[in-house]
Amino acid sequence: MHDDGPVDMERTIEDFTSYLAVDRGFSEHTVRSYRSDLTQLVEFATARGATDPDDVDLELLRDWLWRSSQDGLAKSTLARRAAAARSFSSWLSRTKATTTDAAARLRAPKSERHLPRVLSRESMSSILDRVSLRAESGDPLALRDLAIIELLYASALRVSELTGLDLGDVDLGRLTVRVLGKGSKERVVPFGVPARDAIVAWTERGRPAVAAEISGASPLFVGARGKRLTSRAVYELVSGLLATVPGSGPAGPHTFRHTAATHLLDGGADLRAVQEMLGHASLGTTQLYTHVSTERLKESYRIAHPRA
Repeated sequence: MHDDGPVDMERTIEDFTSYLAVDRGFSEHTVRSYRSDLTQLVEFATARGATDPDDVDLELLRDWLWRSSQDGLAKSTLARRAAAARSFSSWLSRTKATTTDAAARLRAPKSERHLPRVLSRESMSSILDRVSLRAESGDPLALRDLAIIELLYASALRVSELTGLDLGDVDLGRLTVRVLGKGSKERVVPFGVPARDAIVAWTERGRPAVAAEISGASPLFVGARGKRLTSRAVYELVSGLLATVPGSGPAGPHTFRHTAATHLLDGGADLRAVQEMLGHASLGTTQLYTHVSTERLKESYRIAHPRA
């Protein structure tokens, strides 16, 4: 038992997740997932009589992961649970809440990396043509939707980055947009002339018809009531557009991000330049798209080459 007496594990988890959010800049989604994982761990440990952090040893942690795998959890979830336990254990050790870092050697099965869904150039052009046709009506929200899709594809933005944009983040002269990515890291991303034209049409003809300025902020994209557009609204827009596109897989805004990255590499873009554009901390994450390009090349070869 720890020298200071019984430890309120629920309170300790809250302190730790607060540290992740405030000091480490973890996203709300990651913090929520870690909190859920650690709550499950505490329930598992308590059921085995381990009620103090020092009672949780490497063997118990391995049992927890093994039980999680028996419950049918995906390898990616097991990997996250192991990461949550390692991070929590390290923090407990640094703050002297435990005498040892029990999870330092904890490992989980390697997650299976599935290739992301990527649209063909033809499918992407078809989507842009459809949205552009709607925008020709001059309807404010149709103009907005065209600007959203053009920008998602042009700059490979995450949906949270897109909805977080303010008017001042867009430089129409330099064809760049300033975004706040994961871990509150800022980067400047380029976009093309079609995206610029769509943004101009939206900001000059569409947005004034629906947006009452929000005090202290000027969001680039707003909903029908003039408030900042939500990620859910963008998901609904994109899923509706992807519903008629051949192929299976995810139907959210990330599909356009995957597609943009792959099309850049297909076109000969430098891998490190694409990494910087996407805001990836690790080059290994960006390299996933080179595998997609290779698979697409192999598929084209199988279809087109007479000796395939």
